[in-house]
Amino acid sequence: MTRSRFSFSALLLPFAFFAAIPSAIAGAQNAAEKQLHRLLATYETSLNAGDAARIEQLYTVDGVFMPAGFPTASGRPAVRGAYDAVFKNIRIAIHFTVDELKVKGDFAYARTHSAGTSTVVATGVTGPEADRELFIFARTPNGWKIARYLFNKAS
Repeated sequence: MTRSRFSFSALLLPFAFFAAIPSAIAGAQNAAEKQLHRLLATYETSLNAGDAARIEQLYTVDGVFMPAGFPTASGRPAVRGAYDAVFKNIRIAIHFTVDELKVKGDFAYARTHSAGTSTVVATGVTGPEADRELFIFARTPNGWKIARYLFNKAS
């Protein structure tokens, strides 16, 4: 009887090992999702502060910013220039809500929507601001970064 228990236990060991793999993957997935939520929170804070230098560092070296109604900015220097131009004209106070977040290996995407206000610097006129956004992220040696970002007005 002892021998059959040993054989049965030895037989169960590989199944226990394989059963633990999804938990390990889920744990890594959850860690990546938490990092991405922190990245989005940092982006939101930097956007609201008008901090183009900080935003530039949140992008990959070859990151692309595609704002609605404006030219595409490719690469960190162009991304920085685009945000500098935005902040010279408007101040933003918004909050992002994550509608969907998916991680697949070293890439991820987030579909979000934002709501708040924007203020025209020249006139001081403030109005509602509401957009929907798509972020594509890449895992780099320095952590998760924004690889592509586009937004347009919510309908």
